Amino acid sequence: MSLPTQFETRASGKLLLTGEYFVLDGATALALPVRYGQRLEVSPTRPSGLFAWNSRDEHGNPWFSVEYELPYLSVLETSDRSIAEMLASIIRECQRQNPSFLSGLEGLEVNTQSDFPREWGLGTSSTLIAAIAKWAGVNPYPVLASTFGGSGYDLACAYATTPLLYRLNGDEPVIRPVSFEPDFSDRLFFVYLEKKQNSREGIARYRERSRDIKGYLPEVSILTERILNAETLEEFGTLLREHETLIGEALAFQPVKNRLFPDFEGEIKSLGAWGGDFALVTSPGKEEETRAYFASRGYNTMLRWNEMVLD
Repeated sequence: MSLPTQFETRASGKLLLTGEYFVLDGATALALPVRYGQRLEVSPTRPSGLFAWNSRDEHGNPWFSVEYELPYLSVLETSDRSIAEMLASIIRECQRQNPSFLSGLEGLEVNTQSDFPREWGLGTSSTLIAAIAKWAGVNPYPVLASTFGGSGYDLACAYATTPLLYRLNGDEPVIRPVSFEPDFSDRLFFVYLEKKQNSREGIARYRERSRDIKGYLPEVSILTERILNAETLEEFGTLLREHETLIGEALAFQPVKNRLFPDFEGEIKSLGAWGGDFALVTSPGKEEETRAYFASRGYNTMLRWNEMVLD
């Protein structure tokens, strides 16, 4: 399989609406591809034997760079050695699947740019893996397994065009595209909790309790299906509350509403790794009132459903 020397792709970010952590053990989760994502562009413009990589943030400002020597991806110069080594490990896994990937090249340059702040937790790593795997023409799931780990739902979202139900059957992902356009989506908002969570730390804590949570898996899957099919805001909010209570009980975590917003009249659900990144909010009143509530508590980033979710 030959490598395109001129290549461009864009992978979408993600949010996990239900099933957080438990999706690792086979629970069915509802995942949302989002409008935000990361673009990757490849050009054969570098001097012979060199492979340059440059990453820019949503404002176009550089935040990472590395120059490798081909063919062994030896680091010649970089702004961050640990990121350079992780990136090399991603590329090497792609080469393991496709030995012709990067072989016989004289030199090239790769530029990536996200259109969302990296601290938002929408998938800087997963969009990168998905994009590189697409360039290399390989399966992204083994790449994820050998580098960052995780369930892979974020990879499923990278090139999805609709929400999806996701579960693992052993190590194999089972993906079912679904229609999820709630009639009450104008009352749903995503609030950034001003704290980037480390997913690997969250997974490690979950694994510490893995013997205690197996019995929760069927309940999580059932709640996922019920949330997907909720017909009213009230029903949806009740189910979100049940989901939060269940996860909190299983993991000995305090739900985010109880911890930070006990006087909020709507419902609040953590998304992904608990304790940071985004929360889904059901608004009981006017949008401006909901914004004012969270702003008064120091949470100023609030996105409407249709600003976040890919349609």
